[in-house]
Amino acid sequence: MEKYNKLISTSAHNLLKEKEKFEALFQYASMGILVIDARGEIILANNFLLLQFGYETPDDIIGKPVETLIPQRYHHKHTQHLAHYSKKPERRPMGIGKDLFGVKKDGTEIPVEISLSHYTADDGNFAIAFISDITKRKEIENAVIQQKEQLADINLKIEELNNDLEQKVELRTEQLQETLLQLQNSKEELTKALSKEKELSDLKSRFVSMASHEFRTPLSTILSSASLVAKYTETAQQENRDKHINRIKTSVSNLTDLLNEFLSIGKIEDGKIIAHYSHFNIKELLETVCAEMRNLVKSGQRINYTHHGNEVVDLDPSLLRNIILNLLSNAIKFTLENGTITITTTANDQEIIISVRDSGLGISKEDQEHLFERFFRGTNAANIQGTGLGLHIVSKYIELMDGQISYNSELEKGTEFIIKFTSS
Repeated sequence: MEKYNKLISTSAHNLLKEKEKFEALFQYASMGILVIDARGEIILANNFLLLQFGYETPDDIIGKPVETLIPQRYHHKHTQHLAHYSKKPERRPMGIGKDLFGVKKDGTEIPVEISLSHYTADDGNFAIAFISDITKRKEIENAVIQQKEQLADINLKIEELNNDLEQKVELRTEQLQETLLQLQNSKEELTKALSKEKELSDLKSRFVSMASHEFRTPLSTILSSASLVAKYTETAQQENRDKHINRIKTSVSNLTDLLNEFLSIGKIEDGKIIAHYSHFNIKELLETVCAEMRNLVKSGQRINYTHHGNEVVDLDPSLLRNIILNLLSNAIKFTLENGTITITTTANDQEIIISVRDSGLGISKEDQEHLFERFFRGTNAANIQGTGLGLHIVSKYIELMDGQISYNSELEKGTEFIIKFTSS
């Protein structure tokens, strides 16, 4: 009996120690622990849980429904969840994927994290809830979320600013390109203006030089001839008088031609000369012009004219006459004595072709590039009278009648000018 009592005493002592260990583990755990029975009433709560929820002693919550620690708005759902858990208890986190809240004694809500477990004893089934106050973690999470939202707002603003900046850069680039284009255009216009001014200045210089030379020669001839005529007072000296009178007439004619060329250039530049088309006999016109020019040929020079095809054409006869006169005049000047000048006209239903060929000095390759420029004189024509305007005027007259002029020339072998017009 004594041995039995001793055994009982030892067992009781061991149970007391185990109970003390359990209570130490239960009471000093670093999370809230809550034990509820099958009816959902609180039967145990450790000190950490009391501290979490603002209660002073276990008696403040022991025997009360667990909903005491849950916000009012969740009571109905929690009752259903508790009934379901009681039927099928298992170890698991509570409210997976949801935010859980507890309510303190003073009514303050706190975010919590709950893990559930259960056990069965002689007096029924019980649930154990391990509760952690995650206020700090939620504050950090909320702060992180807020920072992410702020960062997203900042990124959005940066993106908007970047888009705005890109648009401004694009606009400024377009404006800069437009400005550069305007500057380039202005530069080109200025370059053209300067080139035009230089060209005009060169033309003025060449005109003054040419005019002073070309006018001086006939004026000197007129002056000297007039003086000599006055000395021939005898009847027998009539031949000498006629000679100098003819020289005066020729010089006056040359001056008239010079003035006419200058006037023609001015009218062409001002657009005052217009082609007036009419039907006329080209063969008769050319024969008349050749007859007139034969009075001006050098000693032994010959002008041969031939026509082929249709005789009636539709052109401006006045312009065509001036073209032929100018080309024949040049041919006479540049062809030596006893030389031949050949003119050929051909007309059919498609085109009119006029050829004026001389056997004179010819034109060098270098000079051919400037042949139709104003005031241009060939390097081998320095001692031959002329203004350098004739071929320029010819090209403009031909252009007025929508024609084309070309040439073939070789030094010391003569020059041929070929004019083509389309028949109307």
